[in-house]
Amino acid sequence: MSSISFATRKPVTVERAIGGRVISLEAGRLAKQASGAVVVRVGDTMSLVATVAARGREGLDFFPLTVDYREKVYAAGKFPGGFIKREGRPTTKEILTSRLIDRPIRPLFHESYRDEIQIQAGPISADRKNDPDIPSMIGASASLMLARVPFLGPIGAMRLGRIDGQFVTLPTAEEMEASDLDLVVASTTRAVVMIEGFGLELPEPEMHDAIVHAHHLNQEVIALQHDLIAAMGLPPFEAPPAPVDPLREVLYERFGHELRELKQIHGKAERNTAVAELLARITAELCPEGHTGEPTPVQVKSAFTGVEERVVRELILDGKRPDGRGPKDLRPISCEVGLLPRAHGSALFQRGETQALVTTVLGTSADEQRIDGIMDEYSKKFMLDYNMPPFAVGEIRPIRGPGRREIGHGALAERSVAPIVPDPSLFPYTIRVISDILESNGSSSMASVCGATLSLMDAGVPISDPVGGISIGLVQDEASGRHILLTDIIGDEDHFGDMDFKVAGTQRGVTGIQLDLKNQGISEAIIRETLDQAHEARLEILRAMLRSIKRPREEISANAPRLIQIQINPDKIGLIIGPGGKTIRRLQDESGAKIDIEDSGIVTISSLDAAGAEAARDKIQAMTEGVQVGRIYEGRVTSIKDFGAFVEILPGKDGLVHISELSDGYVSSVTDVCRVGDPMLVKAIAIDDQDRVKLSRKAALAELGRPDEYAKAHPASERLPGDRGTGGPPRRDRDRDRDRDRGPGGGRGGRDRD
Repeated sequence: MSSISFATRKPVTVERAIGGRVISLEAGRLAKQASGAVVVRVGDTMSLVATVAARGREGLDFFPLTVDYREKVYAAGKFPGGFIKREGRPTTKEILTSRLIDRPIRPLFHESYRDEIQIQAGPISADRKNDPDIPSMIGASASLMLARVPFLGPIGAMRLGRIDGQFVTLPTAEEMEASDLDLVVASTTRAVVMIEGFGLELPEPEMHDAIVHAHHLNQEVIALQHDLIAAMGLPPFEAPPAPVDPLREVLYERFGHELRELKQIHGKAERNTAVAELLARITAELCPEGHTGEPTPVQVKSAFTGVEERVVRELILDGKRPDGRGPKDLRPISCEVGLLPRAHGSALFQRGETQALVTTVLGTSADEQRIDGIMDEYSKKFMLDYNMPPFAVGEIRPIRGPGRREIGHGALAERSVAPIVPDPSLFPYTIRVISDILESNGSSSMASVCGATLSLMDAGVPISDPVGGISIGLVQDEASGRHILLTDIIGDEDHFGDMDFKVAGTQRGVTGIQLDLKNQGISEAIIRETLDQAHEARLEILRAMLRSIKRPREEISANAPRLIQIQINPDKIGLIIGPGGKTIRRLQDESGAKIDIEDSGIVTISSLDAAGAEAARDKIQAMTEGVQVGRIYEGRVTSIKDFGAFVEILPGKDGLVHISELSDGYVSSVTDVCRVGDPMLVKAIAIDDQDRVKLSRKAALAELGRPDEYAKAHPASERLPGDRGTGGPPRRDRDRDRDRDRGPGGGRGGRDRD
């Protein structure tokens, strides 16, 4: 391992126009004590990526590669949100970007490499238009090339959008709003090494074309990195040959046949137990008690893992999967919905030995997740969280919150399901889906996608189409060129195979795609073949899912809050809010509902019961529509005159109830019927040319079926539902008359009450 010194070198900058966007790389100015450091610039977004390589610790049996992407919001000229004005633990965005950088790089080191490498990346300037994640991926590759480590790169990384059927290279945040594709592809000069993409039900051929287009653009990105190396005056780096482990060959010759038989045991637990017993026997034989020197138990375990990989791959290429299935066979699938009585929606999705319990919770706008970072702040109304406790794989380990893998799997499932979630204007609920993996043996993230669809349907969420997902594996023999694709891979096939290619979508097209590789890339032909095989499997999975529930339930759960959305004239917003918020607070107190108003005039009313939401809606509509002749209002007496009473029926709007309209009988004095501050049910009977409103108490009581004597006999504590503290007819009378058709006069019974 060697590195270069930047201390004596002048700064170097190279740039290229790629797909209409200019990408520049600079080295030799910043972070000069790192093994390699690069600043990548797109627009006014600049990402600094520094790599340090060091000798690994003795006895390591894994490659200690660490990738950390962190955002400092000073890059965007912002202060951190919250009470503490300093960046804290990594955000979901930072964790996902760290994984995005790590996944294409890790396979490009030989499996025996054990030196320690740390890559740190993050924006030092952010224009809030260009996401720093792709520049950070490019910078990680370039910094590894400068660090002179045995990295089989460089790699190119590219994001593609698609607007009106045309691909957009490195789309800005504004362009992504209009794009039906968000695709990230990383590749070497030889092949594609990583894919992560999301689309609005893109057909497989169109997704394939996008991947190929991004791969071709990556060749320009790779050439730009070679330009940087040449400008730095560095010769080509020749990686030393990978060492050969002679112990691996010894174990294969002695125990390969026995291991081959054990690897064909169909049950995961039985198979793992038998293999573990064989390893223990081999270790005891080669490293007896008191043994010193080589081989050590660590060396035996490492060599045995290599033999396991060879045996499993040979079996698969011979047409023998560990559980006996054919290459395109799915494991048995079972689906149940409505398991949990208090959740708003629940489903159990089982595929082989992978089991996901998925629940849905519906909330109000107060439950939205606010997202703050270097880009513009926004809120999320749909969230999907993924959890996998250690018992899911029969292990014991401390539980310390979600790790990178859980956050990554949750994000993949969330973005795969998001395209079929209804628009908030049609379904204003905030939706949270939680996937708890109770068993895991292959592709639990795709099980989460399937379970999420079922759970949403059980909750009554009007999704546009069900989404299913499947993972396709690959075993490839580079010497002979043979390869085999495996539908619905299990743990051993994922661990010892070359590929984990997850594809989620509807019957019409792809909504989510993620490719992770353990080899050095796959061809365009394999990508096309994989997409076709995944499509066939997905349709079969969707058929199995729809046998448990065919469509979303007609009604949401009785345990879910009730939401009503109405559109009002934006000029009336001030009327609802009132001076200092007085009116809206009174409306919320009286109805028990929460009222949120957007600047566009959309009013969202939420309540734990339907009656409260409806009462608030009725009052807001009455306030914003103005006084309607023929409608009954519940007002409050504001002043009393000899000739009648003035009653406020809307904020700032009152009318006169003439003494003759107070009752069917004779009224000698207005004060015999009411006092200032009393609630009163009245009907608007006329509006004159000076906008003066004439009201009638006796007409309102007659229409509601309550004669005057009955009204006098009942105390003022009898209220309309939602009209707490304001009087009105008893609930039983209102319920009895709720659906009565009162003709075209606009009365209470004539309105659509949903």
